[in-house]
Amino acid sequence: MTDTETATLSELEHLDLAAAVAGLQPIEIRLPEHISVSTNGLRFHLVDWGNPEKPTILFLHGVGLTARTWDLVCLGLRQDFHCLALDQRGHGDTQWATDGDYDTEALTADVHALVNELELDRFFLVGHSMGGMVALSYATTAAARLRGLVLVDSAPGERTPSPSSAAPASNSVFNFMAGPAELDSVDDFVERAVAFNPLRDRRLLRRSLLYNLRQLPDGRWTWKYDRGHILGRDRAKMVARRRALWDALPAVRTPTLVVRGARSESLSDATAAEFAASLPDGRWEIVADAGHTIQGDNPRGLLQAVGPFLSATQLQE
Repeated sequence: MTDTETATLSELEHLDLAAAVAGLQPIEIRLPEHISVSTNGLRFHLVDWGNPEKPTILFLHGVGLTARTWDLVCLGLRQDFHCLALDQRGHGDTQWATDGDYDTEALTADVHALVNELELDRFFLVGHSMGGMVALSYATTAAARLRGLVLVDSAPGERTPSPSSAAPASNSVFNFMAGPAELDSVDDFVERAVAFNPLRDRRLLRRSLLYNLRQLPDGRWTWKYDRGHILGRDRAKMVARRRALWDALPAVRTPTLVVRGARSESLSDATAAEFAASLPDGRWEIVADAGHTIQGDNPRGLLQAVGPFLSATQLQE
């Protein structure tokens, strides 16, 4: 066992400390159950936080992340909701796509298949970044199955891009992901993560990053997602497909909340406002002290934004 592993907090200790750091205590700390579902040609891993008799929320993570990015949000909501978080194809403990297809259409087809397999109906769908675009894509054809939709720092880009934004701009999130694929230790990844996002706590990263990393036979560590195919996607084509979703927004006839991190480079106030206004039943909010990954930077703030929306939407049923 490595020094990093022996120094790592247990999963329960980690969740308890993470809740304290986030200002979420008192809160019941418990471990989730793990579900494996085979559908659409792949084996999918989901994290289940219990209370299946409650209204279901299905969570979709962003690119390079896993279902565990939602841990504190799920702990904060589990008393009133049945929280299910999915490892999307090529991420976490879900199988990688044999054909290397990670386009929005393929990920959306996975959600359709899983929703049918799990027999979900009148559920909430929450997606961050890439997961938000998958959630939006799902809602354009299956809004009747949804109680509500939450898009976390996620939008289809500018509706009418300027010439300078015709090509996808590089940003710090992409630059971080495009960094070294392998490092000698978990601590090396911790230092890279803190340099990228000083809001994060080293103690928590030493445990949470283990959900995103795997150890190689030579002892080095690497990311736990299909990095080559996912980062190798045609970014211009991906941006164009997302912008095309603007034309499909009238079909999203379900209450929708767009949430922007105040420090986000990925979603501007102007785009968030225009996006929400273009939805049949949309609104938007800003979460302070958060960048692109709001659920990690300020889970308490995200809960304060999302909780009232979920409760109010439930009362409309």
